[in-house]
Amino acid sequence: MESPVQLTEKAKSEIKTTLAANKIPDTYGLRVGLKGGACSGSFMLGFDTATEHDQTYMVDDIKIFVDRRHLMYVIGLSVDYEEGANGAGYTVSTEEKSN
Repeated sequence: MESPVQLTEKAKSEIKTTLAANKIPDTYGLRVGLKGGACSGSFMLGFDTATEHDQTYMVDDIKIFVDRRHLMYVIGLSVDYEEGANGAGYTVSTEEKSN
């Protein structure tokens, strides 16, 4: 099944590096979801294990967990990793970025 969430090459590389560097077990993956209400909510990312409510997707050997209740809100999201003057971190957008 195709993932509703896209990962840029930078995001994939950083996720794999983080998982390996921190010796995070294979049972963990990237959780993508919504925090708060649909209209006023914000997107959340984190490393977690799957629950009974999750749909699991694979993107280049990276597990992505999405709670089925959040699925309609994360379809089409793009996760990137950016480094800049203000620091580094993951960004989430609704527009596809080029790899």
